[in-house]
Amino acid sequence: MPQVTFEQLLDAGVHFGHLKRKWNPNMAPYIFMERNGIHVIDLYKTKAKLDEAADALKQITKSGKKVLFVATKKQAQEIVQEKVKQTGMPYVTHRWPGGMLTNFSTIRKAVKKMSNLDKLMNDPNKYDHMSKRERLQIQRERAKLETQFGSIADLNRHPAAVFVVDIIKEHIAVKEAKKLAIPTFAMVDTNSDPNEVDFPIPANDDASKSISLIMDVMTKAVEEGMMERKAEKEEKAKREKEAKQKEKEAQQKKEQEAKEQQEQEAEPQEEGESAGDTSEAPAKKKTQKRARLKDATKTAEASSKTSEASAEAGEASSEESEASSETAEASADGEAENKDSEQDGKQDQAGKEDEDK
Repeated sequence: MPQVTFEQLLDAGVHFGHLKRKWNPNMAPYIFMERNGIHVIDLYKTKAKLDEAADALKQITKSGKKVLFVATKKQAQEIVQEKVKQTGMPYVTHRWPGGMLTNFSTIRKAVKKMSNLDKLMNDPNKYDHMSKRERLQIQRERAKLETQFGSIADLNRHPAAVFVVDIIKEHIAVKEAKKLAIPTFAMVDTNSDPNEVDFPIPANDDASKSISLIMDVMTKAVEEGMMERKAEKEEKAKREKEAKQKEKEAQQKKEQEAKEQQEQEAEPQEEGESAGDTSEAPAKKKTQKRARLKDATKTAEASSKTSEASAEAGEASSEESEASSETAEASADGEAENKDSEQDGKQDQAGKEDEDK
């Protein structure tokens, strides 16, 4: 958090207050003394309240919320605009539009109208065909809306806090913020009531140096809160990435262990199967031997049968040859008998012829 020294506050003229006759009695705890009819603010209390307000603003911006800065005084407009623009926070440096917080929806309509005018001006098909007078009217209306609402165009919802430079001049903004229970931070001079805001900073709200110093501390606190939020987001993303990486590694390790366990369980089964194969080998050999013996016996029986069949065929052929020889002998005997009978017949015939003679 930015620290401001007592000497810096003294050099910036933060301790100068208003005339004694203009003072507010509620500022008595923050007044150090009176000199030449002017009240002098106690800078030690200013420093304490400034650190408290800066720490609160830092916590608000750290949570990602918006802070609205309001300063319509002439000596504060440029300072606030220049310093707040760097943080990207919304601000109001011209007339406070009444109902900006309590009637926020209407303000959003005006901002939307400004964006519609921008679209119209960027469309050459429509804008170029308008008359010169119409274009001038649109340009003037756009410039007026830009002056009033250009700095709050990105404010899509109520701000989380409101910082005010002079609560007497910006009393409408303070009342609207109190009505909506929005925390208020303000530079409070000796003529103001510190009880109207949640975080009063007793300081000179008329001197430009004083305003610049206080605004510098506030904007630095806002920037620190935003930087811390960004760092937290990056750290969170890093932690999530590491957690995912660890989870992925654990899952891969678990899968590897499961795979190894499956391989270990599969090894005994393979050993048992190999042992079973080795024990079954002799039985297989025996069965193969038996099968070969059976085949040999079958082939032997088949060969014996074929030899018996061939023997039987030989016997049958021998019997047939014997039968044929017997038939040949019978036929030879018949022929011999025939010849004898013929010779006998011839002899008988010759004898008869002799007798006849």
